[in-house]
Amino acid sequence: MTIQTSKLSDPAVRAFVSAVNAHDRQAFLDTLTPDATMSDDGSDRDLADWIDREIFSSHGHMEVDNESQGGRSLVARYRNDAWGEMRTRWSFTIEDDGRISHFDTGQA
Repeated sequence: MTIQTSKLSDPAVRAFVSAVNAHDRQAFLDTLTPDATMSDDGSDRDLADWIDREIFSSHGHMEVDNESQGGRSLVARYRNDAWGEMRTRWSFTIEDDGRISHFDTGQA
């Protein structure tokens, strides 16, 4: 059963998922700290390159199936034009200012 984005527990994660699904690059970047990092399947990736390729140029979309750790870990069905749909896990490190300093994703 999918969790509506508006019902996600953590405000930063909710804003992140909303920005992905709206294809709103600026809103997405606003959820991140200036020095944010990310990894995919445990390997560090170039954030700007990855988000362009995996989210914005390929119309990425997340449907969250469940959340844990206060909403900072998700299991979601993620789809984009490059890879189709896959079951993915996401985890987020959120700073005191409410922005994401790191996220990790990969196949679930």
